[in-house]
This record gives sequence, structure tokens and C-alpha cells, in this order.
Amino acid sequence: MTAITRVGVVGAGQMGRGIAEVCARAGLRVTLCDVTEDRARAGLAGIADSLLRAEKKGAVSSEGRAHALAGIAVTGDLSRLSAADLVIEAAVEDEAAKTALFRRLDKVVASPDAVLASNTSSIPIARLAAVTGRSASVVGLHFLNPVPVLPLVEVIPCLHTSKATELRVRAFASEVLGKRTIVTQDRAGFVVNSLLVPYLLSAVRMVGSGTATPEDIDTGMTAGCAHPMGPLHLADLIGLDTVAAIGEALYEEHREPLYAPPPLLRRMVESGLLGRKSGRGFFSYPAA
Repeated sequence: MTAITRVGVVGAGQMGRGIAEVCARAGLRVTLCDVTEDRARAGLAGIADSLLRAEKKGAVSSEGRAHALAGIAVTGDLSRLSAADLVIEAAVEDEAAKTALFRRLDKVVASPDAVLASNTSSIPIARLAAVTGRSASVVGLHFLNPVPVLPLVEVIPCLHTSKATELRVRAFASEVLGKRTIVTQDRAGFVVNSLLVPYLLSAVRMVGSGTATPEDIDTGMTAGCAHPMGPLHLADLIGLDTVAAIGEALYEEHREPLYAPPPLLRRMVESGLLGRKSGRGFFSYPAA
């Protein structure tokens, strides 16, 4: 199989931007695609800001920052990914949207050796592989947020993923991107979210029942358990809509009450209170 040198990233939101950035910093040619070129360009602007912050912290040189930015092309046309060796989908956490996208990618990506990967937080990879004609080359590649900072990547082979594909993407994540990898079975939530999301939902239930304020709940975990961030600040950072979607996927898979999004979380999502990205969730985030 050919080396992975050309990477397509579909979705220029928070996760897609982070994935594109770490790939570009590793010297890869990256094409960042979203539904419009304007949205992809907005994603590139976010990457430029992130690289500038990294340079100020000494994590990247000025030359490295310039080289990474020069290695990223943006587009609103999915066909521009036809020559990619690896396409990483980082679109909205919605199964219907992701399966439709994988159908299109299966037709667009030309090389039979190319890998189609999903950054899904919770959707079983087998469901995405099933809509393609190359299920042996479909795999989960779940990065953690913020991607440039957190070292972990979950590699999720489904029942059809070939061993060669699994080993190839694991080597790519570890040797090219410098990430630590773990391999998990194809179960909704995988390892990290199966552990994390019930914890976040428990904190939401505490707020809903009046057990304590969001501030006190978070202080309990930062000052009492040495967590770097409290569960409600973390939920706001992830996005309350994303937390709810992961909880729903976990509940659908396991039918255990601890995975079910509580009413307060559902009402907040329905009201557009999504956390940092909307300016308000359990806490307020004034515009910079």
C-alpha cells in the first residue's frame, strides 16, 4: 500500500479544524472540505489562530506555522478529495448525515487503497462501512478535543475492516501524527465516551435535581478529585448537542438509563444553549 501523504478532512468545525491542523503540522498535504468554501475558509482561519497560539507557546516555529498553513487547501467540493490516501470524516454527529456522506465518498475517492475513516464519537463504524463498496477500508479514527493538545486517538475497526487497514491507520496516527493509540471494539461510545458521557450526564442530573449549582459541582471535581476541568465546563466545551447525541447513541445501543440524556439537557439543546459555541450553556462565554 502507498504511504499516506494526502489527507482529506470533511467538516471544518472544531474537530475537523484540529485534525487538519495536526496533519498539516506533520507535513502532509491536507484538503479541508465543508458544505461551502466559505465555511471551509472559516475553518482555515481557525487553524491559523490555533497555530499562532502554538507558536507563542513555543510548540511550533514560525517556519513550521507557515509551512503547515501552506499545506492546507480548502474547498466546498467533495470531488476535490478524489486523490486522497485517507479521508477523515468529521461532520455533524448525525447517523443519517454520516451515512449519506460515506456513500458519496465511496464514489468520489479514486484509489482502491484509500482509507475512509470516521471521527464519530458514538456511531458504530459497521453502519458507515455498510453503505460503501469498500468496507474493508473503512475504520473509526476518533480524535479527542482539542486535537492539537490531547495525545490520544481511538482506532475502531468494524467486523469488515481488514487487519491491514487497522495496522495502517494505527501506524499513521502514532508514527506520522505522534499520537498515542488504543484499539477498541465497534461499540457505540468506544472506550473514552462510554466512560466519560455517563459522568457528564450525572453532573447534568445533579443540576436538574437541585443537588448543587454548576459552579459547586465543577469545583467539587476540580478541587476534590484533581480533574483539570469540571464536568459541566467540559460538557460546554464539547457542545451540549454533541453530548446529548452521544448519550442517545449509547442509550440506543445499551438501553441502560445512565446513558439517557436527562430532560434538562434536552431542553437546553432545544433552546439553543449549546455551550461555548453558542455563548451560553451551563456557563456564559462572552464574545472575545
